[in-house]
Amino acid sequence: MTRRLPLALALVLGVSAVHATEPSASHQPSATQVVEQVEQWRADRIKRLTAPDGWLSLIGLEWLHEGANRVGAAADNDIVLKAGPDHLGVATLAADGTVRFTATPGSGAVIDGKPASDAVLVDDMHAGKAGPTTVHFGSASFYVIDREGRKGLRVKDPEAETRRHFLGIDYFPINPSWRIVADWVPFHPVHTLEIGTAIGTIDKVEVPGKAVFHHGGRTFELLPYQEEPGGELFFVMADRTSGKETYGAARFLYAALPAGGLDKPGAVVLDFNRAYNPPCAFTPFATCPLAPPENRLDIAVTAGEKKYAGGHH
Repeated sequence: MTRRLPLALALVLGVSAVHATEPSASHQPSATQVVEQVEQWRADRIKRLTAPDGWLSLIGLEWLHEGANRVGAAADNDIVLKAGPDHLGVATLAADGTVRFTATPGSGAVIDGKPASDAVLVDDMHAGKAGPTTVHFGSASFYVIDREGRKGLRVKDPEAETRRHFLGIDYFPINPSWRIVADWVPFHPVHTLEIGTAIGTIDKVEVPGKAVFHHGGRTFELLPYQEEPGGELFFVMADRTSGKETYGAARFLYAALPAGGLDKPGAVVLDFNRAYNPPCAFTPFATCPLAPPENRLDIAVTAGEKKYAGGHH
């Protein structure tokens, strides 16, 4: 059964999505307009990244074992948090994958904005648009994530060191020549693409077609998927700058859908000036996809975000 990447739902939840804003491939902005649009995109990207609940706020990713998991800041817990009371409560993982949290009396835990001592925690893969059940304690919070049946606590705190000491992002100069109108070639039927992740799992995504583009007299292809029905095209890619000037595992890129739909040949705008770093470039507590072999370009894409100076690896 094909399953979307875990990152996809995180983006749907508004954590750090960075969307394309191109109206259509037929619209050809001037060089000045390209620069203005990318500059605005960068500003919006930084705003999302540095938001109180953005990726920079992560302070933990703690995997649950079946049964009772004592949670809190004290060393005698099964899961030791970097914030909150010494003994916050107990997260119990049942054999069927259900997670129930029972708060320690007096811990101050708040579940989905309401004082509560006990609740089933709906994880990010089964929460829908409402989002996963969130447990708040002081300035910090956590919710359950599901990665191929493996359950863990994603812990956030707006006071995280990574957020308070964010070093900003370095970029290649904006270059209008890297805004490329690619040919959209639909797949009938759709293809399945396997993508590895930073936590060692393999996810399968449905690829509706490929974007074929030309640069420097050569032809290249990229395979996207959609994070949700009707959503934009999402590319997980690498190139000859990866691991050198740019983050080694991958960079991400969104593109608006072709005007004629995904099932017909058309055009797709690939603005590589908007290629950006995945959350794993900023924090060790994310579960990012890795660029598949099919999307490792034999060309140096000298556009978009460079390697983060404060990267943890």
